[in-house]
Amino acid sequence: MSPDPLLVASSAHAFVDSLESPLLSDTDAHHLDRVLRLRKGDAITISDGIGGWRPCRFGGGALVEPAGEIRRMIVTHPLITVAFSLLKGDRNELVVQKLTEIGAQRIVPITTDRTIVRWDVARASGNHERFVRIAREASMQSRRVFLPAVEPLQPFASIAHSGTTALAVAGAPPIGAGITTVLVGPEGGWSPTELDFPMRRIGLGPNILRAETGAIVACALLVAFLTGQVTPPP
Repeated sequence: MSPDPLLVASSAHAFVDSLESPLLSDTDAHHLDRVLRLRKGDAITISDGIGGWRPCRFGGGALVEPAGEIRRMIVTHPLITVAFSLLKGDRNELVVQKLTEIGAQRIVPITTDRTIVRWDVARASGNHERFVRIAREASMQSRRVFLPAVEPLQPFASIAHSGTTALAVAGAPPIGAGITTVLVGPEGGWSPTELDFPMRRIGLGPNILRAETGAIVACALLVAFLTGQVTPPP
């Protein structure tokens, strides 16, 4: 599905609590005013994050002036989910950002048997808040009208289900019909115990990928197949 021309042409995109009586948050108002340096009257779009959006004019500060009717977008494809093993440094933030831009609807950081990074409860909570903020910022940049669900850190077993879920494994067959969730492991690979879970396996191409690249490629493949841009093999 191609984005609406009004979304593409807008000078900025932001999320608001009410499309009927829109007001920008202090953070977004500062970003549009001081960072993007928009002028009063510049065309922007706003969204409620659940499919509704509206063309508007920037009014300065937190003010927004509606310039069109409220529109609603409906998702007709299954929920696109990517789960990825925690990574070192700022690579987690990169993954969340890129999965959001590509079109993931559900993003799940996980711990696996070979995940090196380990967080205590406080750090996991703080990083979850950061991931949600990064996904929101990436949604503004990419003109999304649905905010992705960014879930708290989970263990592998909580999301390892048969049916529509698949493990990304080097050398496995390409993605096929019926898969809506892909799990991407750490660079050390899946443990024998994890490989014993009754799930389908898919490959992400002919080369061995870094963990963050694997998550991004998995998302791109899911979006392409589930939105009808590419027809999966039988």
